Amino acid sequence: MHLALESCPALVLNADFRPLSYFPLSLWPWQEAVKAVVAERVNVVSLYDRVVRSPRWEIHLPSVISLKEYIPAARRPAFTRFNVFLRDRFSCQYCGDGFASHDLTFDHVVPRSRGGRTTWDNVVTACAPCNLRKSNRLPREAAMFPLVRPYQPSTFELQDRGRAFPPNYLHEHWRDFLYWDSVLEN
Repeated sequence: MHLALESCPALVLNADFRPLSYFPLSLWPWQEAVKAVVAERVNVVSLYDRVVRSPRWEIHLPSVISLKEYIPAARRPAFTRFNVFLRDRFSCQYCGDGFASHDLTFDHVVPRSRGGRTTWDNVVTACAPCNLRKSNRLPREAAMFPLVRPYQPSTFELQDRGRAFPPNYLHEHWRDFLYWDSVLEN
């Protein structure tokens, strides 16, 4: 039985054999992985049993690859909605409940209409009911204070937080390179 090509992404490791990203997990589609192998930009660490062929060659699809040149992590993470959710561990900073990303919003602690800016230091993750309840008020007016004061996280911190949220699917070849916050089997 052949694996469908779409189900053969390659886990991409930096030159130090750590994933480029944990959340989202650094995966390349099989086509990108094969191009990188042919261009000799990566080392093949592990292979799928699946082979692809062209008129001139055949190659086993790589399941784990490592970059030949180390890419340093960005010093400051991008300010994105997703990174705010990750910083706040996908939990509402007013009620403390955890949610799926599609059930979250972000809230300006000092509302924009009151001079608040869209920055790391003024935005927190909120569930829709809390965001609606706080509305256009300051925390003291709404008697709603963030559980953790908003701040700019480091790239390392976001990577570390991402490890707490493993993807739905992990290929067996990847497990030796990923360190999730989960109990190991005996």
